[in-house]
Amino acid sequence: MKRTIFRATAASLAVLAPVSAAAVVAPASIAQEAPAPAPAAAEHDTVLSEQATPFQPESKTAWRSIIKDYNNAGYDNVREISAYSEAMNRYVPLVLIQPLDREKRVNAPTLYLLNGADGGEGRANWLAQTDIIEFYGGNEGKRTDQKKSVQQGYSEMTSPGIGANVVIPMAGAFSYYTDWENQNVNLQGKGKGGTPSGKKQAWETFMTKELPAALESFQVADVEKKDKDGKVIAPARAPYNIANGTKAIAGMSMTGTTSLLYAEHNPGMYSAVGSFSGCAETTSPLGSSFVNITLNRGGANMNQMWGGTNTPTARYNDALHNARKLKGQENIYVSNGSGLAGKHDLPTSKRVNGNLSAAGTVIVEGGVIEVATNGCTHQLRNRTQSLNIPVTYKLRPQGTHQWGYWQDDTRDFWPVLVKGLDTGAVQPGAAQDPHHAANGGSGSSADMSSFNPLG
Repeated sequence: MKRTIFRATAASLAVLAPVSAAAVVAPASIAQEAPAPAPAAAEHDTVLSEQATPFQPESKTAWRSIIKDYNNAGYDNVREISAYSEAMNRYVPLVLIQPLDREKRVNAPTLYLLNGADGGEGRANWLAQTDIIEFYGGNEGKRTDQKKSVQQGYSEMTSPGIGANVVIPMAGAFSYYTDWENQNVNLQGKGKGGTPSGKKQAWETFMTKELPAALESFQVADVEKKDKDGKVIAPARAPYNIANGTKAIAGMSMTGTTSLLYAEHNPGMYSAVGSFSGCAETTSPLGSSFVNITLNRGGANMNQMWGGTNTPTARYNDALHNARKLKGQENIYVSNGSGLAGKHDLPTSKRVNGNLSAAGTVIVEGGVIEVATNGCTHQLRNRTQSLNIPVTYKLRPQGTHQWGYWQDDTRDFWPVLVKGLDTGAVQPGAAQDPHHAANGGSGSSADMSSFNPLG
């Protein structure tokens, strides 16, 4: 079934590819901005808990085994926390990655990192497909469980981490993480008592109002840590506040659109913004087709989400049309590949690792999708340059719509991100990072048996 969906996606986007190519050189047609109400302020406190998030289907929480594996390997800085959103009457599972260095955990800045179209509910998520836990959380050469990576031809990676929390919502498939106009009961999750939510999705309200306020007053405790011989190497620590008010936002594919929207809708909220292989425009023929194709995978459409393709709500959620709202936003990073097969797409690449089916998927389907997002990104570049808005663009001459390049983005985004978070974290060089550009870019420490290349 999933393969059929991917083929349908590629076939539909193949029709859009000529439009996308033309968009690279055509001037952006900017529709008149239509005002729309901003997300409502949270009326109730969002409740956070260290308990496992209730009422989550086992089929949508395979990522829990990844956390368990890291915990068993001695990583006490990654855990699940549960959030209850009053705005959505919904429980939302979150992954919290703190700095591995305990001295950096108190009142740390936070990167909110969004998954792609499946919202983390499937295999296409940051935990399963990248080394985000080690690279951004920290891995100071102390891991003892890297045999799999070494067997795949990688050396051990050493990273101090970015010195910040990384918070990843693990629900929200096919939602664009926006506030919806209408209901789609199949995407709304479960509320108190495990009953259907009954409320429209209000992801932007949750992510920009409810969750930050809750996280910045949330406390956790550190347990006593021992080495393999039972010697205490880190004492237990009483509960402490984990987050200050400094925030960054980043997303890929579907949420490469969302991260730009959050920055536009909430001036001054984020100190850094990352958008990887996203499509800023959502109401143009290309943009609305791209959005609907994504939503259709979840049995939804733009009428349910924004009331149509050219409504005030839809125009409010068009990051290209509202690009002028990025004025004043510092530390913006935007990336895209060309759609041509690149280093991570070939059967001989370490990421594909001889999997011919995966190579075919990323070269054909991933290539077509990336051609479309490439057109969107060039339109955004034209627009931001005309407005004199400084953006760091990483436009790759090759590269398809797949996780190898988004793991590369974790490297390329680092200096922009750390500047915004003001942690002073020094990025690992080629000698410390086997996935460094000088070493041919990224593979993955993820299990190739669960390899899912598209976002």
